[in-house]
Amino acid sequence: MLFFTLSVFSQIDNKKTSITIPAVESKKDSADLSPLVPSKPIENNKSINPLNAPKISTNLNLPKKEFSMFPQENFGNPGELFVKQINKNIEDVKLSPEEVERRNGSTTNQFLGDFKSGAKFVNVVYRDHGFTDGDVIQVLVNDDIIQPRVYLTGGFKGFKLDLQKGFNKIDFLALNQGSSGPNTAEFRVVDDTGNLVSHNQWNLATGVKATIIIVKE
Repeated sequence: MLFFTLSVFSQIDNKKTSITIPAVESKKDSADLSPLVPSKPIENNKSINPLNAPKISTNLNLPKKEFSMFPQENFGNPGELFVKQINKNIEDVKLSPEEVERRNGSTTNQFLGDFKSGAKFVNVVYRDHGFTDGDVIQVLVNDDIIQPRVYLTGGFKGFKLDLQKGFNKIDFLALNQGSSGPNTAEFRVVDDTGNLVSHNQWNLATGVKATIIIVKE
């Protein structure tokens, strides 16, 4: 019995069995495993709505020179010109009429007096008593032009006048006001013996006359 039992157990232990599991083919994976290829850049598509693509203008219209109602001077600022003009007007308001006339020049003809003389002739001389700025005058005697255009300098210049019996009217007509205005001058009338007959000054606007009369006795 013992021998039979051992023989049975020995056969069972030596018998080897195996279970074969058949391989089942899996279904093909639905995922696309194709290699990745870099995408191409998007080319300019002419069908794109032009409203979506802003246009860049290469012709830039730069602003033109700013318009100014004032002349362009060297100091340039129009406001400065305006302030200077206002200040000048205010100063004129503060001045008396006589002071304004001396500053801007008389706009009415000036009578500078009449003088008696028994001399045969007189010397009439004149000069710019202010800054020499280009003042020019015309000289008339009894309404006849004897000096058509005289440029006034800092030194005296003039002419000899033979006196006629009676009135000898001498007019000094301002042809301009120079560069600084008004037309300014000093004149002297000296007789043939060296005596001073008349001495005065004028401040004239353009086109205005200063007049003296010498009466020969």
